[in-house]
Amino acid sequence: MTNYPCRAGVAFVFAASLLLISSAAAAQLREPRFEGRLDAATRALVESQIDSARTLGLPLEPMIDKALEGASKHASGARIAQAVRILRSELALARGAVGASASAADVAAAAGALHAGASPADLVRLRRARQGQPLTVALSVLSDLVARGVPADTATSAVLALVDAHARDDELVAYRRTVERDIALGAPPAVAASVRFGLTDRMRAASNSDFNTQTGTLRAGRRPRP
Repeated sequence: MTNYPCRAGVAFVFAASLLLISSAAAAQLREPRFEGRLDAATRALVESQIDSARTLGLPLEPMIDKALEGASKHASGARIAQAVRILRSELALARGAVGASASAADVAAAAGALHAGASPADLVRLRRARQGQPLTVALSVLSDLVARGVPADTATSAVLALVDAHARDDELVAYRRTVERDIALGAPPAVAASVRFGLTDRMRAASNSDFNTQTGTLRAGRRPRP
């Protein structure tokens, strides 16, 4: 009988130690940037999504940035939590499409492209066309075009066609710049993207030395080759 209190004491100390370890681990997983930015309930919901993403090996920074963006815009806790949850799903879908070996930047850009309207099949096609090369620029160009008003299917088709034709990153950026310039001058986004795609495709038929990647045009005195 005299051993029971001792055993109970040992059990209590053991349980308390586990609780302290668990609490310390939980504290380490809490995102310090949320302090004072999210209310307790919203923070708990967001951090549960981040913990899920961490378990899956997904990039965490895009989710943290999304939550902080919502806080900066004074969005409701429910909207912030929903946006982070949707992004976690998009990141998981994107990683599945671009491959487990893809960089965090590629996965984040692929999630942005999905959100813009690209399909997982489009991402798979892009990954195959690039054959192990970074995808971030191509995916960012696609998302940027949609953000400027180009229909998602038009932007996706143009970027995929240029990538299939082995366009370099600087050529993709030049294409985006010329489309944005045309839109700023009053051209309808869909028309600007389609017309500039045709011109860019023809320009790529010229030698690399003839193509001005800064302006997306042929150098003076040059004509596209048939």
